Amino acid sequence: MKKALSYYAAIDLHGNNLVIAIVDAQGRRIKDARLFCELYEVEKFLQPYRSRIASVAVESTFNWYWLVDGLQDLGYEVVLANPAALVQYDGLKNTNDKSDAFFLAEVLRLGIMPQGYIGERRLRAVRDLLRRRASLVAKRTALTLSLRNLQMRTRGDCPICSGHIQKGHAQELVDLFDDPAEKMTAEIQKAHIDAFGRSIARIEKHVLASARALPRFAQLIRVPGIGKILAMTIVLEVGDIGRFPSPENFASYCRMVKAARSSNGKKKGENNAKCGNRYLAWAFIEAATFIRRYDVRAQRWHDRKAAKTNPVIAKKALGCKVAKVVWHILKHGSEYDGERLFGPEKNRGTAQANHENFGRASTSQKKGLKT
Repeated sequence: MKKALSYYAAIDLHGNNLVIAIVDAQGRRIKDARLFCELYEVEKFLQPYRSRIASVAVESTFNWYWLVDGLQDLGYEVVLANPAALVQYDGLKNTNDKSDAFFLAEVLRLGIMPQGYIGERRLRAVRDLLRRRASLVAKRTALTLSLRNLQMRTRGDCPICSGHIQKGHAQELVDLFDDPAEKMTAEIQKAHIDAFGRSIARIEKHVLASARALPRFAQLIRVPGIGKILAMTIVLEVGDIGRFPSPENFASYCRMVKAARSSNGKKKGENNAKCGNRYLAWAFIEAATFIRRYDVRAQRWHDRKAAKTNPVIAKKALGCKVAKVVWHILKHGSEYDGERLFGPEKNRGTAQANHENFGRASTSQKKGLKT
């Protein structure tokens, strides 16, 4: 299809309706409408122009799955617009859904659309399930800490460890308190903690079955500090590693690179620090925390960096190095090489002894079940 004959459509998507607009190759507005969130309505609107529509842009909102999948099934080329990277001219006096839809269409026509990633449908569902696990873990942790605080507030003694609260018997926790209301609080919270634990275990089992079949998953497990949960998070959130041309680009997407704006050598503010994937950001910060336990060279590198800057910057810098390692693993199938990454060990005997002393962790962590 010649570009001169092409039309470009864009959809400003909401929870209960959408606004769709079409422009031609010269940017002239062809048609627009507000429709219900029904694929049939969208197809009916686009049908008269179907032979001339080059592509359709859909705003990446919380409910884009049904629309993007439906349009792709109908044979349209779909572009997922990243709203965090789309900024209209601040001097506009009035904007609305119609102007937003035409703005998306114009950006699509010019070929400067910042795109989101449309992952494989099957893996997208598994990825979302793993994200639900993170939410359940946070809620279980909140209940656990609440129960510890109740014990400290009422008894004033050394708090019971979180692991015992999650794995111990309910009656043991109830017997810690004297007041009937406090006993009931402990019983109810322990019941919720156990329920969350069972749900988390089910999710992990289901996701692991899918993640194991993905390329490079076994190699990620062999990286010190990356267990099964982090490996599952990485492979499912990354998707196609080919969309990242370099390890630096991948590290930026993982939010391991600072977002700064400077001019003439002076800091003028910060850019969009939230640009990227927050789940990968969490994964590599966790990996940076754990790799220090399993590779003494990483521990020394982190300590040197922290001495020059501060522990927060050092941990993020270490996470950035791990992210670049993961890029090479996913892209080229490379193996982890701590000596190449952090330098050779000066005294292997002493370093190995220090590593063994420092790296003692729980049985579950040694099996790679750390989160």
